[in-house]
Amino acid sequence: MAKVMLREQEGKIFFYFAKKDMEETIESLEFDDESNWGGEVELSNGEIWWIKPGAKKLPKEEICKKIKNSN
Repeated sequence: MAKVMLREQEGKIFFYFAKKDMEETIESLEFDDESNWGGEVELSNGEIWWIKPGAKKLPKEEICKKIKNSN
């Protein structure tokens, strides 16, 4: 599990993991609705993470879990 920062700018959602100084954009979401947002997300580097689904309120800090490393 990792604490990440999620923010939205110019229609893109940025995923920042401070411990690794890694910032990527979210390319796809399992749930992309204002009231049910998150689930499995794919980042621009190919990694897949899990964000607990909930209301979309950005920016926010979130505890996420890496499911798959980049290819």
